[in-house]
Amino acid sequence: MKLVLLFGPQAVGKMTVGQELAKLTPLKLLHNHMTIDLLHPFFGFSEDTWRISTIIREEIFKAAVKSELEGIIFTFVWSFGSSQDWEFVSHVRSIFEEAGGAVYFVELEAQQSERLLRNRTPHRLAHKTTKRNIAESEAHLIETHKMNRFNSWPNEIREQNYLRIDNTQLAAETVANMIKDRFTL
Repeated sequence: MKLVLLFGPQAVGKMTVGQELAKLTPLKLLHNHMTIDLLHPFFGFSEDTWRISTIIREEIFKAAVKSELEGIIFTFVWSFGSSQDWEFVSHVRSIFEEAGGAVYFVELEAQQSERLLRNRTPHRLAHKTTKRNIAESEAHLIETHKMNRFNSWPNEIREQNYLRIDNTQLAAETVANMIKDRFTL
């Protein structure tokens, strides 16, 4: 069982890269908004949305490690200043490792100007209903960038199975191939 934890700031391309990686490998994609967009119509961006989303994701991970699946690609916006996010990553990792699985950390980064352009793409908007109010989504992207750190500092992540990619100028298929080749997925 494998977990590819694909993380980085909003609109960096996690879902799109994950979709391409899923095409190249037997791994299944669980992108961040699959649970968020399920709950948002009921609860908005509330504590209940985040709490229930976390429960659903955890149950998917627990079921996956008991299944015949080869693995999961999971996208996540990791706030490096949040102890809750560090704990969540540690917990998810333990679910896979305790079942004998391997965890691969893939960090994407891109310039904010590029991320603002990607935030408007028809592909993103088709897959993420909560991003369709572009003005609100852009304001959130800019504001949270000021208040949080969504990319690691050099050497902050010291995992053997770690890859950091600046995908500002790279196609999602290229990035997916880089990940596949680096970890022999």
